[in-house]
Amino acid sequence: MSAAQSWIRLAERLAAAGIEEPRRELRLLQIEVSDPATLTDWPDSVPPGLEALVARRAAREPVSRIVGRREFWSREFLLAPEVFDPRPDSETVVEVALAAMPSFRTVLDLGTGSGCLLAALLTEQPEAQGLGIDRSPAACRVARQNLQGLSAVVAAGDWGCAVGSRFDLVVSNPPYIPSADIAALMPEVRDYDPRLALDGGADGLDAYRAVLHNLSHLLSPGGVVVLELGIGQANAVAALARTQGFLVQDIHADLGGIPRAMVLGSRL
Repeated sequence: MSAAQSWIRLAERLAAAGIEEPRRELRLLQIEVSDPATLTDWPDSVPPGLEALVARRAAREPVSRIVGRREFWSREFLLAPEVFDPRPDSETVVEVALAAMPSFRTVLDLGTGSGCLLAALLTEQPEAQGLGIDRSPAACRVARQNLQGLSAVVAAGDWGCAVGSRFDLVVSNPPYIPSADIAALMPEVRDYDPRLALDGGADGLDAYRAVLHNLSHLLSPGGVVVLELGIGQANAVAALARTQGFLVQDIHADLGGIPRAMVLGSRL
């Protein structure tokens, strides 16, 4: 089999597995196992190790999981099996938070995961101090690595219950998938993201209830909260926020037009 035929066969294997952009993803995997100094578009031979990576991708393991990192807000974040894989949609939370609170001194990230939201915000406001809380000690260890060089502390906890300080800005991307819907998710999500970061309970709103319940002792006067939203959850989360006495200031859509980030202001 010629080298050209080998490359075609690998791309076809990804396509047969349901990968939407097989040539692009094959290229990403090729980069991972090739010497950058000799990297060409399609070399005369298949690099050693590439077929094994293709097999993993054909099993629907995301490229980010295979290479162990993900780019978010122009930074590279380490991943681990215990950490939710950041999606570009979550950059909406960062954009909205910076617009709603352009000058903050303290920021709290509830359910920090990889630390991507906290790191992005502190990169834009390097004089600020940040705290990331996550229920997973393993996720906390990864977040600490991703937040090195920034003024941040990461601690294991349950949605800020034990946090004794108040913050100018609070952000959160909580688990919001209804439990019964998880089985129908794409394999890249269902099989590789930690269930703890996905499962929002029977109606998908359990984590929002916990976060909103704790906000009264976490938010500074005049502070702002920005919550990431699941599809179709804006009205339900807004209703929960109002029952806790918070003003829904705005709801922003992501690049796909889906309401993705809710801004809450001071208590009513």
